[in-house]
Amino acid sequence: QVQLVESGGGLVQPGGSLRLSCAARGLKVADYSMGWFRRVPGDEEYEAIGCISRISSGDGIFYYPDSRLGRVTISRDIANNMIYLQIDNLNPDDSAEYYCASKPYGGLCDKSQYQYHYWGQGTQVTVSS
Repeated sequence: QVQLVESGGGLVQPGGSLRLSCAARGLKVADYSMGWFRRVPGDEEYEAIGCISRISSGDGIFYYPDSRLGRVTISRDIANNMIYLQIDNLNPDDSAEYYCASKPYGGLCDKSQYQYHYWGQGTQVTVSS
């Protein structure tokens, strides 16, 4: 059974930084393309932030240029089976629920939420002074 568990969210002041974690169980993050998304209350769509490709597909990291977020770094820890999202210079517009998600086995990075098979429960980020 696949389980993705995000952590690291919380309340942060404008200008601050956070590193969100996604712990994977039931799959190896080296073998799956893993994406980060966010959603604000009231929005139906998940905004794609970026994706780290499975190693066999070239181990690339993609940051989606039309993301309103920017200022992010995605990384992977194979030994601990985790992926991370570092967000810098946070502002109140970055307040949202942040999710990690996995493509099906063999899938390449994609910005469409509908192409991702497994999702975590999300971690809330609130940026406020």
